[in-house]
Amino acid sequence: MNFISRVTEILFSPKQAWVAIREESTDVTTLYTQYIMILALIPAVSTFIAMSLIGFSVLGQMVRISLLSGIVNMAIGYVVWLLMIYVIALLADLLAPTFNAQKNPMNALKLIAYSSTPSLLGGLFVLVPILSSLLALAASLYSVYLLFQGIPVMMDVAREKALPYTAVLTIGSIVAAALIGLASSLFA
Repeated sequence: MNFISRVTEILFSPKQAWVAIREESTDVTTLYTQYIMILALIPAVSTFIAMSLIGFSVLGQMVRISLLSGIVNMAIGYVVWLLMIYVIALLADLLAPTFNAQKNPMNALKLIAYSSTPSLLGGLFVLVPILSSLLALAASLYSVYLLFQGIPVMMDVAREKALPYTAVLTIGSIVAAALIGLASSLFA
């Protein structure tokens, strides 16, 4: 798997990408080291740059957090992304029988990893404060669309069950993100 080719393929040709992804033989370590860990650096490093180097506005005042706090925040954000992808993949696999889908932990991880691509790339948008919320929302919605497109292929589920499966997984992802975010804030 070529990293740049896969990112381009999943973003611009998702239907063909999902078929290729399903057929690929990989393992958790390879998927993490050659794809997930690289992409998860984007929101972590972008947030560090935005908060510690550029700064952000609070009540009209420009504020920067210290470099040490920024590095700690970056490390926590990075680990949170890595953990969250794994937790949501476990949830996708756990929910599979509910939607008459095939339980397959590796396919679930591939589904979540690759459908998260726009959200992870969207981490760059934190560097554009005026548009960051709107652009991050658009990236997240595209991730949900990729999830919807990938579920029938990766989890072997009937097309009519893809929408409810996507909805439940999206809600579960939001809850997981809130819980992981809350837990990580205790360390920040």
